[in-house]
Amino acid sequence: MNGDERITRQREWLAQYDPQLRLAEHGTVVSVGDGIVWINGLPSAAMDDIIALADGSRAMVFDLQEGVVGAVLLQETEQLTSGTAAQLTGHTLSLPVGDGLLGRIINPLGDPLDDLEPAATETWQAMEAPSPTIIERDFVTQPLYTGIKIVDSMIPIGRGQRQLVIGDEGLGRSSLAMDTVINQHGKDVQCIYVLIGQKRSAAVQTITTLREFDALAYTTVVLAEANTLPGLQHLAPFAGCALGEFWMRRGRDVLIVYDDLSTHARTYRELSLLLGRPPGREAYPGDIFSVHARLLERGTRLNAAHGGGSMTALAIVETNLGEIAAYIPTNLISITDGQIYLDKNLFTSGFRPAIDISVSVSRIGGQAQHPCIKREAGRMKLDYLQYLELEVFTRFGTRLEASMEKAIHRGRLLRELLKQDRLSPLPARFQLAWMVAFNAGLLDTAQPADVPGLLQAIGAGLESSQLDLDAERDAWLQALRSWLQAVEPEPAGDSTAGRAGETAQDSHDVAPA
Repeated sequence: MNGDERITRQREWLAQYDPQLRLAEHGTVVSVGDGIVWINGLPSAAMDDIIALADGSRAMVFDLQEGVVGAVLLQETEQLTSGTAAQLTGHTLSLPVGDGLLGRIINPLGDPLDDLEPAATETWQAMEAPSPTIIERDFVTQPLYTGIKIVDSMIPIGRGQRQLVIGDEGLGRSSLAMDTVINQHGKDVQCIYVLIGQKRSAAVQTITTLREFDALAYTTVVLAEANTLPGLQHLAPFAGCALGEFWMRRGRDVLIVYDDLSTHARTYRELSLLLGRPPGREAYPGDIFSVHARLLERGTRLNAAHGGGSMTALAIVETNLGEIAAYIPTNLISITDGQIYLDKNLFTSGFRPAIDISVSVSRIGGQAQHPCIKREAGRMKLDYLQYLELEVFTRFGTRLEASMEKAIHRGRLLRELLKQDRLSPLPARFQLAWMVAFNAGLLDTAQPADVPGLLQAIGAGLESSQLDLDAERDAWLQALRSWLQAVEPEPAGDSTAGRAGETAQDSHDVAPA
């Protein structure tokens, strides 16, 4: 730009300049510590406003008191100290979103953590947003297959459902969520995995597993490690939800995993107590329920008039010694559409995944099951629960009727059929195949030890078969008989008394939770 052009532009700017009185608020940091900064001199500050500090730090208004503002730090420099100038930016927190974030690891502010260039994003999405209205929502009618036999048959999940995964630490809660993400390969489902307050080793293992199974290509990892600012740990699930809403509003199906909301609740309790809010039950603030409710209520299925997308939420929560009636678990159970409960006794006995059918439930997932799978799984859960009751009689060495012996034998077979190694999700065709074989009595002559070989024969037959979920049941039966004929069962032993506590060990490792 030469001198004449510069002079011309300056004259144009002066001609449009409107001299008037302009007011601006300038605050001052009073104190800072533990991720909290107190500022005075900002009388017009509102909740969730972003504050820019003179040293380059940023904070978000989190508490309003008389004469002072409490804010959580989003970015902090070593130069931040009392007396630092502060100014309102006039903005609330938002996240850059777009398809460029697929396959990336980001922090809750959208900054890359994978040593790559910032992703090309399409727009900005508000981190806090109202949940879809009733008229925008639609019924959950399409299944979201986890690839886990016991879940897809007895505790099915639909696209747009909010399902809780609950259990003690080390029982495989994260493995169940990881299997679900891996099983979405090729199903046109965008996945978001939110890691809240996790150790770096656990975060690295999660990301490595996603890469190993080619799941990172359709997954975005939102990471707030344990050593990050508590404000970022609090915002992590809301950042993942904002990204999921962007895709959902554009007609796509999204799966988001919150790992885990117990850590999120403890972080929110920490921030609230530091800000001087009155504690309630278990020292949690009174609004912890509404925090999780406004997060999970944003997951739903939209009707065709609003894009037809969906966001399925898998919320992981930790229990202590199996106490399912604790404050945070009961809050989340009342918000979600069902829960998958993992039991320590089942885990130690060798039943993996250690899902307790008697406590687990899916309130709306059955409406989304494929009709053929729903038909075969109809009474399976009830039959399994009845088997668990009948099995008690075998511990006393009681002579049983033939019908009861048959029911117990089939129950033991079903228990072995439901076992599954971690990181080995199975397709929906396989789920239907083994259920048809079991319900038709094709496995009745086998022993529990024969089950792995029988399942392997079914899997091998499916590789060369063109049968799909809509095929007639007779076609499935004909194919299954031919596949299972080649399997030589082991010699039959005592199938009642003395085998009640027998559970075959598998190769399911203890998963990080």
